[in-house]
Amino acid sequence: MTLLGQALWILVKVAFAVGFGMNIAALLAWLERKQSAVTQDRIGANRAAIFGIAAWGLFNQIADAVKALTKEDWVPPNGLQPWHFLAPAVSMGFAAFCISALPFGGVVEVGGRLWSLQPIESNVGLPLILCFLSLGVHGVVMAGYASGSNYALLGGLRGAAQMISYEVCLAVTLAGCAFIYGTLDLQQAVIWQGHLLGGWLPAWGIFLQPLAFILFLTAGTAVTKRVPFDVPEGESEIVGYFIEYSGAKFLMFLITDFLESIVVAGLITTLFLGGWQVPWVTLTGWVGGLIMVAAFSFKVMLVLLLMMQLRWTLPRFRFDQVLDLGWKNVLPLSMLNFIVTVWGVLLWRAR
Repeated sequence: MTLLGQALWILVKVAFAVGFGMNIAALLAWLERKQSAVTQDRIGANRAAIFGIAAWGLFNQIADAVKALTKEDWVPPNGLQPWHFLAPAVSMGFAAFCISALPFGGVVEVGGRLWSLQPIESNVGLPLILCFLSLGVHGVVMAGYASGSNYALLGGLRGAAQMISYEVCLAVTLAGCAFIYGTLDLQQAVIWQGHLLGGWLPAWGIFLQPLAFILFLTAGTAVTKRVPFDVPEGESEIVGYFIEYSGAKFLMFLITDFLESIVVAGLITTLFLGGWQVPWVTLTGWVGGLIMVAAFSFKVMLVLLLMMQLRWTLPRFRFDQVLDLGWKNVLPLSMLNFIVTVWGVLLWRAR
């Protein structure tokens, strides 16, 4: 394939990944409403209709989007307009990039050529995603500072403290998986999980690192700033880093939370659930490529449903409880898990 052909193929893959993230984010907004309604024994959003058809509340998403995009784009008089405009773009842009680095599929042969289904390939994909995911904190702090409001600034400071704390936990939690797989390449990590333990059990990270799975799910939920870790946003309070935002920029912050949830679910799928692998099935050709993408998407949706169930089951933590959970519980357990993993692998190889 020529250099131009490779560039076009990468562009197509990145466009698919970003489109996948945006569409799933829109679906999650509807799904969260309906799931919370079922949990709380109520009907949920079902008022917006087209020609009398409500479609289980799906048209509410269109109504909400139109409402947000047509609202006045207001900037506080004491705010910093350039930074106020840039903050949601920074948060949303870094989250979208992280989705583009996830391995949606392996390498398939079609038409005598090999086609990689990972949009942005890198032999250090794991630290790359963690790095860009952590850069999203700049948008949170920027939004709080540029709003010219003490309440927004307090929300931005809460967000910075929380996200930095749990990003440290994310990296330490995944250290055990990286040591077992022997690579920082997400594609190679998925391939490693393709072999069977004892000839029948998939070598998925959730079986090899169950504690790391629980810790990563906890830390990942905290990084997305969603209930029970939503103190930076403070939806039921006056404190929140985007309290001075309206219209499309407010919508961008809401979408960013869903995009970050998709990134966390994608990493869990890649490192703990075998990625695009289907146990006991060999995938080849273009049909195999479609099955890979479908399997990866299905696993991501399952993890997202689990995260939503946690959101509507657990009460919000106080801010001191959020930080205590990260520094005094998740981080020490992550370090202990890594030490035990290293010694276990070394003893296994030395036997």
